[in-house]
Amino acid sequence: MLIRTATEADIPSITAIYGESVETGVASYELVAPTEDEMRRRFAAITADAYPYLAAEADGRLLGYAYASAFRTRPAYRWLVEDSIYLAPDARGRGIGSALLAELVSRCAALGFRQMIAVIGGAHPASVALHEKAGFAHAGRLAGTGYKHGRWLDTVLMQKALGEGTASDPDPARYPGTLVRG
Repeated sequence: MLIRTATEADIPSITAIYGESVETGVASYELVAPTEDEMRRRFAAITADAYPYLAAEADGRLLGYAYASAFRTRPAYRWLVEDSIYLAPDARGRGIGSALLAELVSRCAALGFRQMIAVIGGAHPASVALHEKAGFAHAGRLAGTGYKHGRWLDTVLMQKALGEGTASDPDPARYPGTLVRG
C-alpha cells in the first residue's frame, strides 16, 4: 500500500468512496451524496489553502483518502486543523485508516499546526477507536446532533496535540498564510 498526496485524477474514486459513506453510513451527516463536480470543488478549495490531502492506494486502486482542513476560519483558530478519513468498504479494518491518519498528523505537525480535532459523526465506534489508537483524547460528546437513517446520532469530539502543542507560542513564520480566510 502507498500513501501519497491525492490528485485531481483521484476525484472519481474519492467521490465513490464518500458517496457510499453518505448513503449507507453515519460518519457524514450529508444525506445526498455529492457529485464529482462538487467533490472536485471541495478538493480544490482544501488543496488551494495548502492543507494536506492524502490517498491510500494498492494495485492501482484507491482504498481511502484523508485530509485536513480548517476547523473554523477565524484567525485565532489557524493553528487547529480538523481531520477527515474515508475508506472503501473492503479497505476497512486493514490498518489503512491508521496509516492515513499517521501520515496526516505528521504532515500537519510539519506545517506548524498545534492541534488536530476529529469531529466524529454518529459517534462511529471504528472511528473513535482509530483516533484513540493514534493518541487522540476524548474532548466531548454532543448528543442528538444529527438525524439520519431514522435515528438521532451523537457527535464525538477528539483532540490531539501536534508538535509542541500549547507548550510554546506558535511561530507565525512557519505558518502558510494562505490557510486563513478571515
